[in-house]
Order: sequence, then structure tokens, then C-alpha cells
Amino acid sequence: MERDTVVKEVVEALKIFSRDIRTQIDEMGSQLRAEIQDTANQLRAEMQDTANQLRAEMQQFRAEVNERFDRLEQKFAGLRVELTETQETVHFLASKTIQHEKKLHHLAKQLEFIR
Repeated sequence: MERDTVVKEVVEALKIFSRDIRTQIDEMGSQLRAEIQDTANQLRAEMQDTANQLRAEMQQFRAEVNERFDRLEQKFAGLRVELTETQETVHFLASKTIQHEKKLHHLAKQLEFIR
């Protein structure tokens, strides 16, 4: 009988021990899940911050590029005006040159006629 009592006490002690182990394992699992969730939340927050920072940098870059294009457009517009004015000047000078050549040719004919 004493042996049965010892065996029952050992079995009961093992049951209590296994319950304690299960409880500890469950607690560790819960802690691990909570830590994993916290880490995932931190990573999401960091990724969101990085995405926001990249968006801000891209918007700033886009604004700088647009500003540069605007300046280039203004510069090209100024060059177009200068080119148009230069073309008009060349055309005017060419027409005056033709007029002077005609006059010189006419005067040369008059000189030949007089001689």
C-alpha cells in the first residue's frame, strides 16, 4: 500500500509539474507573440516613416527639377527672341545690301554711258 501511495504522489507531482511547464510554455508563447507583434509594429512604423521621408524627398526633387525646367524655358524663350531679332537684322541688312548693289550697278552703267 505504501508503494501505491508513493506512486500516486509521484504521478500527482508529475501532473502538477507538467501543468506548471505547460503554463510556463503558454506564457512564453504569449510573450513571444507579443514581442513579435511589437517588433512587427515597430518595423511597420519605421517603414512608414521611411516611405514618408522618400515621398518628401521626391516632392522636393520634383520641385527643384520643375524650377530648373522653368528657368531653361525662360532662357530658351530669351534666345528665341534674340534669334528672331538677329534674323530680322540679317534680313534688313541683306535687303539694304541688295539695294546698294543695285545703285552701284546703276551708277556704274551711267559712268560707262558718260565715257
